[in-house]
Amino acid sequence: MIKMNKTKTNILITGGAGYLGSMISTELVSLGYHVTVIDLLKYDKGSLNHLYVHKNFKLIKKDIRNINFLKKIIKKFDYIIPLAALVGAPLCEKFKKDAISTNFKAIQKLLKIRSAKNKIIFMTSNSGYGIGEKNKYCDENSPLRPISLYGRTKCDAEKIVNKENNNVCFRLATVFGNSYRMRSDLLVNNFVQTAIKKKKLTIFEPRFRRNFIHVKDVVNAVVFTIKNFNKMNGEIYNLGLSNANLTKIGLAKKIKKFYPSLKISIIKNRKDPDQRDYFVSNKKIEKIGFKPKVNLEDGINELINIFKNDPNKIINNY
Repeated sequence: MIKMNKTKTNILITGGAGYLGSMISTELVSLGYHVTVIDLLKYDKGSLNHLYVHKNFKLIKKDIRNINFLKKIIKKFDYIIPLAALVGAPLCEKFKKDAISTNFKAIQKLLKIRSAKNKIIFMTSNSGYGIGEKNKYCDENSPLRPISLYGRTKCDAEKIVNKENNNVCFRLATVFGNSYRMRSDLLVNNFVQTAIKKKKLTIFEPRFRRNFIHVKDVVNAVVFTIKNFNKMNGEIYNLGLSNANLTKIGLAKKIKKFYPSLKISIIKNRKDPDQRDYFVSNKKIEKIGFKPKVNLEDGINELINIFKNDPNKIINNY
């Protein structure tokens, strides 16, 4: 049941039909916010089908690089959540010009036409940390050394957003879990899918480290930000599970606990195309009162059930 807000809050989500966006849009609509999504529906045309029935939801099928269209509508929104992007290193390498024009230049143009009223909640990846120092956590003051084009475009976009007024920026850990627009290429999702499908995991560079966060906790962080925007305004926050800074081999072993027949093999002479390797501190966001609720184990269990029982959830994004 939707509880409509007493004061009408208008939220624009670009890329709102995607992996993160479909989950964020759904929650905000359920909380009574008036949500407009701009999306090309390139990967999944039905990820928002369940929202059309609600009067406080609207989908506009447009390219967010169409700046003249954005000019006409942008002033009415209280919040803008710009998620539209080419996501992931492989996709950005395949379509370099589109990656730059969507991930960075579209944000640049958006900032030029926004009104003083527009509050921005911007999300990038903590992949911007690149290769962290050994035995040291990356916090929000750590240098950004993105390795991939994807990382560079998102870091450049964060930089120009954070220079503006009325913004909160998140550096997301590697996201996992079920979504209305499922992605099977994300590390946890991919490892679980592969384990179910092939009953083995073949890992190279097993000591590379990542931080993780469930998609529902990204959604919860957005709601928390809307409710606490004045307190958080102008800041950058890492967003991840503090007890889930894991190596790739550590992640594989956690999956094996749920799936004992899983075989894990390590290849020594192969390099990961994405050389990220870091531990991340999430203390800053925790200090202001936000903590993730979904642990890695519960997310792995969720994914095992999904990939065993619903093969339609396995989508090749590239």
